[in-house]
Amino acid sequence: MSKILIVDDEENIREVVKEYAQLNGYEADEAEDGMQALDMVEKTAYDCVILDVMMPKLDGFSACKQIKKISSAPVIMLSARQEEYDKLFGFELGVDDYVAKPFSPKELMARVKAVLERSHKPEHQIMKYEGLVVDIDGRSVTVDGMKADLTPKEIDLLIYMVQHENVALSRSKLLEEVWDYDYFGDDRTVDTHVKMLRHNLGAYRDHIVTVRGMGYKFEK
Repeated sequence: MSKILIVDDEENIREVVKEYAQLNGYEADEAEDGMQALDMVEKTAYDCVILDVMMPKLDGFSACKQIKKISSAPVIMLSARQEEYDKLFGFELGVDDYVAKPFSPKELMARVKAVLERSHKPEHQIMKYEGLVVDIDGRSVTVDGMKADLTPKEIDLLIYMVQHENVALSRSKLLEEVWDYDYFGDDRTVDTHVKMLRHNLGAYRDHIVTVRGMGYKFEK
């Protein structure tokens, strides 16, 4: 269950937002000013912070700046001030979304859901082995900063081996997984592609190790 911190000096706003947050399946805490919010963020790992701009002791912009130093939680700012400058300043501080008062609690929850989904997306998978860089999501390989000229199947083969680092993979297993289960080939298909792949990896060819009598594995 995602945990949200609602920060506003107006108790009625905190109560309404908390009620809607709980109805949407979130756990919610409240803080009445920026100083209290900072203290709570230091002690608790929140998934999202809803932060009012105009507050006593420490305003929302100042609180946001400090929160971003100690937490990776996305921040949604609430403000009755709708000047473009305020929004731009907020985004420069790292604010993830900006909601103008008065606001619809349903819309606010939709924005909370959106920022949570963005923040929970898996990181772009890039594997680095000295000067060899394998961009798994981008399906590209660079060798000492130069893009390697690999065929689609060579990229498939390298990515599969990298994802199973230090695992001995039989030729039949590679045929099944890389060429798909219905592919009717023989061991020479794998050997030929490994030979070309090693050639294209240059100085990093030795990361692909031959497992005698079985197949291959990728080692650091």
